[in-house]
Parts: sequence; C-alpha cells; structure tokens
Amino acid sequence: MAEPEEDDDYMADLSRFLPPEASGPLPKKVSNSKASSVAQPYKKKPRAPNWQEQRKIDRERKQQEEDEKTLANIEAPIPQSNVGFKLLKQMGYTPGTALGKEGSGRAEPVKVDIRRSRAGIGREDPSKEKRKREERRWEEEKRNEESLMEEFGSRKKSQWQIRRVVVNYNKAKAVLEQLENKEVVLPDKSEEEGEDGEEELITEEDLQEILMKLRDEHQYCLFCGCQYESMEELLSSCPGIDEDDH
Repeated sequence: MAEPEEDDDYMADLSRFLPPEASGPLPKKVSNSKASSVAQPYKKKPRAPNWQEQRKIDRERKQQEEDEKTLANIEAPIPQSNVGFKLLKQMGYTPGTALGKEGSGRAEPVKVDIRRSRAGIGREDPSKEKRKREERRWEEEKRNEESLMEEFGSRKKSQWQIRRVVVNYNKAKAVLEQLENKEVVLPDKSEEEGEDGEEELITEEDLQEILMKLRDEHQYCLFCGCQYESMEELLSSCPGIDEDDH
C-alpha cells in the first residue's frame, strides 16, 4: 500500500509570494541637496530707511557739503585780481597787514560760525549745551565719587587707629602687671564690654598715661620691647614715646 504524500509546507518559502521587483535590493533614497545642506544661522537683514529717514539723511549730507564749501570759500584769501583788493592797494594797503590807520585794525577777517539750529543769536547750539550739561554732570559725579572714597578711606584709617590704641593699651597693661609681679590676666570680652554690651572706650590719653608710667617707674619702652638699666640710657637709646617715632 502506497504511503500518503506529505503536505507541502507553504510557510517555508515566502519569497515566491512577493512580486519580482520587491525581491531585489531596496532602491537607494535620493538625497535632496537643499535638505542635506547645513542650516545657516538666520541673519536679520538691515532695515532700509523709509522715505522720511532717507530725506533727513540726504538733507543733512547736503547741508554738511554746503557748510564745507562755504568755509572753504571764506578761508581762501581774496585773489589779487579782485576789484576790492585792487582798490585797497591803491589806498595804500599792504597784503598781510591790518586795516585802519597805522595798522590798528584787524589783520584777519571775522570768523564765521555756521548755525543750522533755530536757537536765537547769542545762544549756543542746543547740541553743544546738552554736551556741556553732560560733561558738568559727569564731573559732578566724579567729584562725589572721589569725596566718598576719601571719606571711606579716612573712616577706615580712623577705625584702624582706634584699634591700634586698644591693642597697644592691652599690651602695655600686661607688661606693667608683669613688671609689678602681678598675675597677668588677659582681658575678657565681658570686661571689655560695658553693661549695655558696648566696648570700653580707650582713648589715646589712657595709652599715653600707661606708657609714661612704664617709662618713669620701670624704664621700659613698649615699642622698643626692652627694659633699660637707667633713665639716662632710656632717653639716649629710645627714639620716642609714640609708635610712629619707632
């Protein structure tokens, strides 16, 4: 008896169900040159002036050209072919000298100041006045700043001097107690401050008093840092009482 034929596995090969053109290699994607190009940063184009701005620019340029031409014509000397120059020479005028009797007049012509503003005669140009106001304000601010810096420096210097007086007083007090064979007690914060929590005020007179006591009674100079054998040696070797003398 013949064996039954095995069923075909229709899922084994799917390529036979694909169309002929799909079974081949995939076509390459054509790249767009515009899309593949690197994106350039956006640059804002300068705005073109409108007709009013362009008219103002043209008018200012024309006025500047006219002013330069006018000043060039004024500064140019009068040629000798000029009728007025010939009349002056006939009346005895010498080129380069002043006008008037015995040359007492003006030797140079009156200078011309071209004004385009609507300010009255005798008043400066508003732009110049504004510039002067700004300069005055800047100078005033500079003076105020210098004054503040000077005040700050003097205040810091005063604070430093007060601090130096307190430090030297504490040193002198500790040395005096040591020379008097007393127990040296470092100043406590509670002792330096008063009942209200304020620092004890030590003046330069207090410092001078304790320095003189060290010199008179113990022949000791705080700033020299030594005790001399006699008062004569102290006076001859020590440059002075104050710290600045040392």
